[in-house]
Amino acid sequence: MISRFDFRRLDIPDVILVEPRVFKDSRGFFMEFFRASDFRRNGIDYDFVQDNHSRSGRFVLRGFHYQLRPYEQGKLVRCIRGRIIDVALDIRKGSPWYGKYVVVELSEYNNLMLWIPPGFAHAFLGLEEQNEVIYKVTKEYSAEHERGIIWNDPDIGLGWIIENPMLSEKDRNLPRLKDAENNFFYERS
Repeated sequence: MISRFDFRRLDIPDVILVEPRVFKDSRGFFMEFFRASDFRRNGIDYDFVQDNHSRSGRFVLRGFHYQLRPYEQGKLVRCIRGRIIDVALDIRKGSPWYGKYVVVELSEYNNLMLWIPPGFAHAFLGLEEQNEVIYKVTKEYSAEHERGIIWNDPDIGLGWIIENPMLSEKDRNLPRLKDAENNFFYERS
């Protein structure tokens, strides 16, 4: 069976870049952006229970966000309008990649998607005037389990392209990784 996707493990192997096959002609294009059997065969064996859609302006930064167990979320992220810098930060205690991150540009032009498994914090920065992001998640939103990490934590050392992004009040007041509540532990697969 031919897959309609290419799956590429990144520097942190649990984070997977997904590239769909896009069929273009004079009418426009067609692509699948999810097929459970292809995803399962390539290590993304989760049920998605909620879809989210956000719109952000240029230099709006959202994150780093995650939910504690037992409401931990895996996310399949796709930018359907504009361009974003998408970041997955490993927060699994005992992981060889703890505190490390993967950065990918997702856009309406490249159609790439990023699989971010549970145990990672997620952030993204809008690069164009209007950026729309959709993402599937593996657990429903739970306000009481929602946590986050400050975007510019010096221990993480992520070099964002902007010094003063537009942030929500909540994101502006998030703790550093070393102070954040976290109940994730690395498990070898």
